[in-house]
Amino acid sequence: MNRILITGANSFIGTNFLKFSENKEIREISLFDVNPEEIDFSEVDVVLHLAAIVHHFDRISDQEYFQVNRDLAISVAEQSKNSGVKHFIFLSTVKVYGKFNPGSNQWKEDSYCFPDDSYGKSKYEAEIALRNLENNDFTVSIIRTPIVYGPGVKANMLKLINLIEIIPMLPFDKVTNNRHYTYIENLIGYIDRIIKIRASGTFIAMDDCGLSTTELVKYLSEFLNRKIVLLKVPDILLGFARLLKINAADQLYGSFYLDNTKTKEILNFTPPYTVEEGLRKMITSYLENKESDKLVK
Repeated sequence: MNRILITGANSFIGTNFLKFSENKEIREISLFDVNPEEIDFSEVDVVLHLAAIVHHFDRISDQEYFQVNRDLAISVAEQSKNSGVKHFIFLSTVKVYGKFNPGSNQWKEDSYCFPDDSYGKSKYEAEIALRNLENNDFTVSIIRTPIVYGPGVKANMLKLINLIEIIPMLPFDKVTNNRHYTYIENLIGYIDRIIKIRASGTFIAMDDCGLSTTELVKYLSEFLNRKIVLLKVPDILLGFARLLKINAADQLYGSFYLDNTKTKEILNFTPPYTVEEGLRKMITSYLENKESDKLVK
């Protein structure tokens, strides 16, 4: 049985990995509490590096992104390699590809990367440096994901859920975009498989089918048992929003085409949950937690 160390304690992904992974010898540490050179790797076979600055806030500087997402990851990898750890897994992001242009080919594992923000750039530079550390005794696995969702999710997915709960009319009718998501238990399945066969390389972990924003909102409202009216946003308004580089416009109305056929072939793995099943499980957990909170109060 592999002995796994998660760097980045109490994260959404780490917490679910502890809960759902087929691996049982797992411990996690906080890199707020310990420096990389102070970590005891003596009984570690696999490092799952999750520590990162993920979501963009204005108060986070470019320097902080690179210090945490790139420099810290490299330092942990170097220390683990020097200590005899055999396998290093780095959770990256599909943001390394940059902004998707309509009409472009689907992004694959070996597509060129042109990240356009500090988050994507810092992750991509970390990927390059980590791959350069790999040798016959030290396997490096890079996992790129789109938005990860599931029980306990926060950030943009939670904001959308809250929006559906409080606003009866939303501007998401006839949105024909396509975006991929990753249900958390599917991601854990990918990670477990990579650990099991000690797979080297770059992988895209995602649900099998993409969704339009219209489809996503309809699923969420159905599982929340909310009746909402969807309105169509005039194309001219969307055009202005994109010209102004409003992130929300791109996330909700833009497309992000991905193809992870190579990943599934190399790993011989198919995600066990459909996107519909994943969304349903997430909302079921969300509603149960809301009910529990009411009872506590």
